[in-house]
Amino acid sequence: MEFHDSFPDYEKLAQHDNVAGVSVRKRLMNVFWLLCAITIVELFVGFYWSHVSHAYNISKTWLIIVFVTFTLVKAGYIVMSFMHLGDENKLLRWTVLGPYCLFVVYLIYMVTVTEGSYSQTYRNLIDPALKMKKEAPAHHEE
Repeated sequence: MEFHDSFPDYEKLAQHDNVAGVSVRKRLMNVFWLLCAITIVELFVGFYWSHVSHAYNISKTWLIIVFVTFTLVKAGYIVMSFMHLGDENKLLRWTVLGPYCLFVVYLIYMVTVTEGSYSQTYRNLIDPALKMKKEAPAHHEE
C-alpha cells in the first residue's frame, strides 16, 4: 500500500532552488565555524588559565567572567541564527533577549555575592569547631 498525501508537492510550495540551498548551507557553515572557534578559544583559556593566572596574578573571578561571556555570546548567536531571531526587528529581539540577559545577570549576582559569602561564612563557623575536635587528646584505656 502506497502512502499518498493530499497535500501538494512540498518542493513546489517551498520554492527553493539550488542557489537558495547554497546560501542556506553557507550560512549554516559560517555559524558552525564561528561556534567552533569560540569553543576552541574557551578550551585554550581553560587549559592555560593556571599558567596565565600565576604569571600575571589574575584571580579566578576573571576566568568565570570570561567563560560566562563566551557562553552568552554562543547562546545569543544560536538564538539569532537557528531560531531566526536575527531576522526580526530590533524591538522584538530585545523583548526576547532582554529578560534572558537580566536573568543571567541576576543568577551571576546570586552565585557570586549571596552563595559565595554564605559558603565562606559557613566554613568559618564550622572549621574552628572541627579543629577543636581534631586537637583534643584521645583517651587511652589500659
